[in-house]
Amino acid sequence: MTTLPTLNDHGSASHPQLRVNGKRLNQSLDDLAHIGQMDNGGICRLAFSPEDGQGRELVRRWMTEVGMTVRLDTAGNMIGRLPGRRALPALATGSHIDTVPCGGKFDGCLGVLAGIEVARTLQENALQMDHPFEVIVFADEEDTMIGSRAMAGTASLEVNDYRRKDGQPIDQCVQQVGGDWSRLALARRTRGEVCAFVELHVEQGGVLETAKTQIGIVQGVVGMQRYQIHITGRPNHAGTTPMDQRQDALVAAAQVVLAVNQLATEPPGQRVATVGALQVSPNAANIVPGKVIASLDVRDLDEAVIDKLVNDLKIELVAIAQRTHTHIEILPQLHVAPSPAAPHIQSTIADVCTSLGLSAMAMPSRAGHDALEMGRFTDMGMIFVPSEGGFSHSEVEYTSPDQCTQGANVLLETLLRLDQHYS
Repeated sequence: MTTLPTLNDHGSASHPQLRVNGKRLNQSLDDLAHIGQMDNGGICRLAFSPEDGQGRELVRRWMTEVGMTVRLDTAGNMIGRLPGRRALPALATGSHIDTVPCGGKFDGCLGVLAGIEVARTLQENALQMDHPFEVIVFADEEDTMIGSRAMAGTASLEVNDYRRKDGQPIDQCVQQVGGDWSRLALARRTRGEVCAFVELHVEQGGVLETAKTQIGIVQGVVGMQRYQIHITGRPNHAGTTPMDQRQDALVAAAQVVLAVNQLATEPPGQRVATVGALQVSPNAANIVPGKVIASLDVRDLDEAVIDKLVNDLKIELVAIAQRTHTHIEILPQLHVAPSPAAPHIQSTIADVCTSLGLSAMAMPSRAGHDALEMGRFTDMGMIFVPSEGGFSHSEVEYTSPDQCTQGANVLLETLLRLDQHYS
């Protein structure tokens, strides 16, 4: 770059109408979607699969073509970097390109390709930010999140702590994409290396569409607690056991499900709680159920809210056990702390939406993302664009070309303004 335009106090470049090339961005989404495309239109690009490798190679080529240096860290994350004008920590964006077994072409991929489009826009306008600019393709977001966890320093270094759904050992997977499990800890980064991370993502829900709003300003990625609830009664003959002599574990489980739903909805709030799986034993039509194992998933931006719901539920479980003559035990399975978005990044995104004439609303992310882990060590923000019908992790996942372009333009301008904020 021979011309280095300066950035004004508002973070906009000397090109006041700096915008991404929306047609090129959406073509990139289409091109990447061809890798792993299924007959039903869905995408199968599982992490560490040959298709994932082909996708990573295509993204690496695009990064190189725009002038980025590209490296792999020891966790298998692919990091493209443009130099900054000053010796400062990087401003970073990105997401993932691996998919669920039958996913769509926008989940994760929009965040990566929008980051590359930001780099293209900067290069085409001979604009260099004060900070180095990075686009990160995180490894295995859909299964173990090993990439973002390693970068945040929250990953376990024990191979046996990971159970990939395809059964492949995680250390071998990382090795085959160019990482090095024995040196995994070296993937960890600090605020001194990355001053902020902003991820553009499709909402994967129907809130924005229902509200007829163009941009979601993410307040943070919710915390999550998961439990198993063990309900033990007594199996008995369904025909000969009178109703008043039963210790029916499934009846107790039904009351537990209703109690969870009530605690999550009253009083109104943003928390969500779900019983999504039941294992019934003996699970026969002519036997009173003797045991049920139920799952419980609780999420909110405020961990204190989660804790209160779980504590209130424990009180309800005692009462249900007494009414149904069963024994109920609740066992913790998973604890993920919330990851709040930095307030100044939220306000910057809001200001950018106003300046671009886009409607926006604040909202939590109830799904996990790479930004969840990045927020553990540096300032984090997320930008949502609508998902038609609220569908994601599905072949019918859809976000319009205009919506993708709008999100990328918000990302571009947000990064330009943050470049000045941190300088």
